[in-house]
Formats: sequence, C-alpha cells, structure tokens
Amino acid sequence: METMKFFAASSMAILLILCFVADIEASVHEYRSQKFVSKGNSFVVYGGSEGIYAPSSRYPGDSFIRFEKITLQRPKSSSNFSSRVHAILFEVEDRETIGGSAYGGQRAVCCTQDLAKLGVCKQGDLIHRQSTKNPGWPQVSGVSFEVDELEATFTSRSIQVTKTGMYNLYFIHCDPSLQDVVVEGKTIWKNPTGYLPGRMAPLMKFYGYMSLAFVILGIFWFSQYARSWKEIIPLQNCVTLVITLGMFEMAFWYYDYAEFNKSGIRPVGMTVWAVTFGTVKRTVSRLLILMVSMGYGVVRPTLGGISSKVTMLGATFFLASEVLELVENVGTISDLSGKTRLFLVLPVALLDAFFILWIFKSLSATLNKLQARRMMAKLDIYRKFTNALLYFKANDTHNEHWQNAWIVTAFWQVLSFSLLTVICILWAPSQNSTRYAYSGDEDFDKDDTLTLIKPAPFPSSDMRTDPHPSQDSNKLSNDDSEEEKTA
Repeated sequence: METMKFFAASSMAILLILCFVADIEASVHEYRSQKFVSKGNSFVVYGGSEGIYAPSSRYPGDSFIRFEKITLQRPKSSSNFSSRVHAILFEVEDRETIGGSAYGGQRAVCCTQDLAKLGVCKQGDLIHRQSTKNPGWPQVSGVSFEVDELEATFTSRSIQVTKTGMYNLYFIHCDPSLQDVVVEGKTIWKNPTGYLPGRMAPLMKFYGYMSLAFVILGIFWFSQYARSWKEIIPLQNCVTLVITLGMFEMAFWYYDYAEFNKSGIRPVGMTVWAVTFGTVKRTVSRLLILMVSMGYGVVRPTLGGISSKVTMLGATFFLASEVLELVENVGTISDLSGKTRLFLVLPVALLDAFFILWIFKSLSATLNKLQARRMMAKLDIYRKFTNALLYFKANDTHNEHWQNAWIVTAFWQVLSFSLLTVICILWAPSQNSTRYAYSGDEDFDKDDTLTLIKPAPFPSSDMRTDPHPSQDSNKLSNDDSEEEKTA
C-alpha cells in the first residue's frame, strides 16, 4: 500500500511538471507577459542564449536571430512620461563591452552620475561600446514610449550571425519609474544546419550512432539468448530489459532532436517518451548493477529482506531523475538558473552516491563469500566485473566552452553502454549459464567477516586441533576441489 501511494504521488508530481513546461517552445523563444527584474541599477528581461555556428563549407546555410512582433506594454498609471527600452544582443566574448565603472568602482549597466561627469555617457542611458574583435557588435536596438502610449513595438528584423559563438539577448531599461512593463512576442534562433541550438546539434548524430550501437549489442545478446533460452538465469532477463530500454531511449532521442532541428519547435510528446525511457533505463541499470553486486541469481536466489529497500531506492531515484530530466529537456534550451539546477541535481547526486556505496559494499561481501568457499568460476567472473566497475568509476560560468558541452552527456551515455557491454560479455547466455546460477545447496546468507586477501595454503594454528578430520570434512574438501576443476 505504501508503495502504491508513493507511485501515485510520483505520477502527480510528473504531471504537474508536464503542465508547467508543455507550452514552452524550443529554438523559438517566446515571451509571455515577462516582467523586468532589478539587476544592479538596471531592469532586465532575459531573452535567451544559444550557441550559434557561423556558415561555412562544413556548415552551409544561414545563421540568424530574428525578432518577431516583440511588444512592450505598460499600465496607464505609468504612461504620463516618455521612456526608452533597449534590446541588446552580444556574443559572450564581448560581455566586457557592456557596462562600466567610475574610478574602478562597482560595474553598472546604466550610466551613473559619476560616469556622466566623466563625459563617457549620458546619465540614465545604457552603457555599451563597439567590440574590437567583432565589428558591428553588440547589436543594440531600442524602442520608446511616448507620453500616454501604452504599447511600443520593436521593428521585426533578422540579425545575421557571421561568427561562431555563444549569443545572449537581454531587454534592458534604466528608468526606475517605468514599473510593471511586460514583454510579449518571440525571437527565432537558427544555426546553418537547422534550428537545433549549437550545444545540442552534435547530439543528434551521437544518438544516431548510439542507436546503431544498441542494435548491434541487441543482435549479439538476443541471438545468444535464443540459442540458450533453456539455460537462462534471472539476471540475464534483467540485462535483456536494459538493452530493450536502451534501444527505445536512443531511438526516441534521435527522432526528438531530428524533429526539433527541422521545425524549431521541440516535440513535447517525443521528448517525454525519450526522457521516461532514459530514466527507466538508468534506474533499472543501477538496480541491475546493485543486484549483480549482491550476487542475485548467482550466489543467492532472492534479495530476501532487503527487496523492499532496493525497490524504494529505485523508485526514489526514478522520481528525482524524471523530474530533473523533464525540467531540463521538455521544451527548454537555455540553461537553468544555478539555484534551480542545484535544487534538482542535488537529490539525484546523493542517490547516485548511495548507489555507489551500496554497490561496492555488496560486491566486497560477495567476493568474500565466493573466495571463502573457493568457488573459483564465480569468483573469477566477479573479479572481472569488479575491475571493470573500478575502471569506469576511476567551472564554465559564461558557457564559453559550449561547443564541447555535448561531450558531458555523451560521456555518461558511453560509460553506461560500456558497463552494459561488459555485463553482456561476462554473463552472455550460453549452454553453461547455469554454471554461474545459484545452487540450492549453497548457503550464502550467513555473515562473513573475511577480507579479500587470498586464504593461506595451510590452516592456522587454532584450526589444527583435530589431527583426524571427519568424513564430512573430507567430503566438503572433495566438493570444493570439484568446484575448482569445473572452473
């Protein structure tokens, strides 16, 4: 009953997230009654940021940022004076061309009285100067409210991008009396190869290659599974599930990015499916590695009393990861704010750390038990698994390295796929699969305090009390010898 309540609450939370993000469009940045917020001595609306490639022989096509029907609205109570609002578009390397300070003091975006006395600007104006590296940038345009006017509209235009970089757009005004002004409209950002933002563009090809890799791994695994289906152990069924989920996840991600790149609007349904399959796969993968480390299906038939704890850990990880991935991917392209991202990432990071600690603790206990009973065939496969796990486990504030940002996502996908491949090789279905399966006459639930140090070839002094071992002891020794021979 508690588990059902947990899943019901999880479903409601996910539905609320979907309702929140379902109306957001991707490379089409929409502004729906967005209010200006105070930043220093200026008032700002964040218009978006994207990595954009300049057209070249490698990336033929047009790159541009287009303003479409961007309208400012103010209440009648604030309409008895004239005022001006600016839109400033700049490449991240040119950020120092915006704002200034007098006598080395605090940097201001709007011209202060001290700066006006120095003659560098007019008090109340936006401070900016032309870039020496990128002539004609930053691009600054403005629109004015005349007395008694309630609306002002920016001229619709396209700004061609001729230099590869991370571009940022802000709407700014410097008038404290201009209160409750909102921005309506949209901007469209395009790369030479389509509407995918520069940080995401390489991922479309990556997921295409990963789809192919999962198909190849699936052909290998399913062919082995079909040939040896009578000898399948429960652990191999879990591997089959992970491979199937991985194939669906990669396919959904590829088509999600392909449609996004073509239309400029991210398909919410496709993204939700990709996120959900990916989250389920990551959850099952972690549970699979944990169960392998515990010896499930190999040295123990069930997880016993800890089954509920494993299930609850998996369910909690799924919920935390699903919420994070939905907010990060469904209909959004700009980076989350630092606090929002930290709030969502922290629970997932803590649960991941808990998984890792439990996995290695369980793996150590399983190796101890196998070594104590000299079951060398199983011990060998678990040592190889441990080595692989240890091998695979062995600050950019302004997004200046955006062109390599996709590598982080790709790295974790490749790492997960590599670990899955190792498990597929070590536990591949074969005529000898049952050799690694749990045997009813093995009792592995007793507590062991042995270490991973190889036992000495001779018994210790406190074990030599009986110079004439019993028949049962000889039988046990013979059984262990047989186990070593079969290894």
